[in-house]
Amino acid sequence: MANDKSKGLDRRELLKIGGAAGAAAVLGTTMATAVHAAPVGKPEVTGAKLGFIALTDASPLIIAKELGLFAKYGMPDVVVAKQASWGATRDNIVLGSAGGGIDGAHILSPMPYMLTLGTIGKATPMSILARLNVNGQGISVEKAYLGAKADINSARMKPLIAQRKAAGRKITMAMTFPGGTHDLWIRYWLAAQGINPDLDVELITIPPPQMVANMKAKTMEAFCVGEPWPDQLVAQGLGYTAVSTGQLWMDHPEKAFAMRSDWVAAHPNAAIALTAAIIEAQRWCDNPANTAKLAEIIGGRDWLKVPVTDIQDRLAGNFTMGDGRVFNNAPFKMKFWASNASFPYKSHDLWFLTEDQRWGKLPANLDKTAVIAKVNRSDIWRKAAALAKVPAAQIPKSESRGVEKFFDGKVFDPGNPAAYLASLKIKKV
Repeated sequence: MANDKSKGLDRRELLKIGGAAGAAAVLGTTMATAVHAAPVGKPEVTGAKLGFIALTDASPLIIAKELGLFAKYGMPDVVVAKQASWGATRDNIVLGSAGGGIDGAHILSPMPYMLTLGTIGKATPMSILARLNVNGQGISVEKAYLGAKADINSARMKPLIAQRKAAGRKITMAMTFPGGTHDLWIRYWLAAQGINPDLDVELITIPPPQMVANMKAKTMEAFCVGEPWPDQLVAQGLGYTAVSTGQLWMDHPEKAFAMRSDWVAAHPNAAIALTAAIIEAQRWCDNPANTAKLAEIIGGRDWLKVPVTDIQDRLAGNFTMGDGRVFNNAPFKMKFWASNASFPYKSHDLWFLTEDQRWGKLPANLDKTAVIAKVNRSDIWRKAAALAKVPAAQIPKSESRGVEKFFDGKVFDPGNPAAYLASLKIKKV
C-alpha cells in the first residue's frame, strides 16, 4: 500500500494541499534538502531529556539509548525518562528540562499541534522531527460484545449498547488522551458502526499501563491503546482485540518524536543528531532478526516491565485476537521503518488535524496549512536521514503519501479534506 503512495505528488497536487504559498514552502523544503544536503556540524550540546510512555512504539528511543546510538551521533548524555501518562508528558514538556521537565518525547502525533496551539494547556511551540511507527494499536472489548461471527466490527456492539442504556447502565470506554491517536481510533471505529462516541458512550482517559487493570476491575467495557496492553488483555483472558488499528487504516501513522521548538532553534545540529540516532534505531527495530532481542530489551524493568511474551508475538505479526481469529505475519503489524514509517508526512498531520476538527477538539476555522508548516520539520528528518546514511531510494520524495483509504470505504484526499469531513455522518461539525 505504501509503495504506490511514495511516488510523490506533482506541483498541481501540492497546490491543492495548502494554496500556492504552502505548496511553494513544501517544494522548497523538499528540493533543497534532498539535492543540496549541507554537512551537519557538531551537536551544540551532548544531551537532552526525552520522555516516553510504556508502549511498544517507544522502542526507537529505548533502543537508541540502549545500543549507544545517541552517543554515536555525539550525544552521550541523552536521558530517556518514563512518563506516567500523556498528561504528564504534556506538563513536563511545558516545563522544559530547565524547569525540571523534558525537552522532547515519544508522543501522540496530534499532541505537538495541540501544545503549539495552546488547546491543552500553556501554548508551547513544538517540532515534529520524525514519525516513530505505523500501526500497532488495538481496540479491546469485553467478551459480552462477542457476536456469532468474529470480525473487525462487533455485531452485538450497537444493539447491546442500546439495550444497556435502556436499562439505565452507563457505557464506559477508555482512551489515553483527548484528541490523541487512541481517542481518534476508537471514535472512528464506533462512528463507522453508527455509534456516536459523544452521545452513546462515555469516553474516559486512562494511562496506557493502567488499561488492563481497569478492565479487570470492570470499570469499563472497551479501550484503545498501543501494544503490548491489548495483547496482555487477551493473555489474561479478560477480553478480545476487536481490531488492530492497521485493520482500520493500513499503515496509518501513530506516534511521533517531537521536541520543544525553542530547543530545536537553539540546538539545530543536536536536533539532527537525535533524529539520526532514532532513524538508525528504527531500522534496527524493524529487522526481523532483532525482534526477540527488541522484545527482551523493552520488556525490561527500566522500560515496559512486562513479560516478553506479551510483546514479541505481535511485534512479529502474530496476533491471537481472543475471539477465535488468529493472524500470522499480519501486514497490519507495527512497523518502525518499512512502509516509510519514520517519515513525518505532512498529509498525515493534515488528517489528524481534520479528524480533531471533526470531534470539536480543534477550531473549525484553524489554518491547518500554516500550523503544519510551523510544526512539521520534515526538513530536519531529511538531514538526519542523510547523516544516518539512509539510501536515497528509502527517502520519500513527496511531503504527501497521497489518498488514504479506510476500512469502511471512506477516503481522505489531502487535496480536499473538506470533502472527507462532509462524507462522515457522525461528527460535531
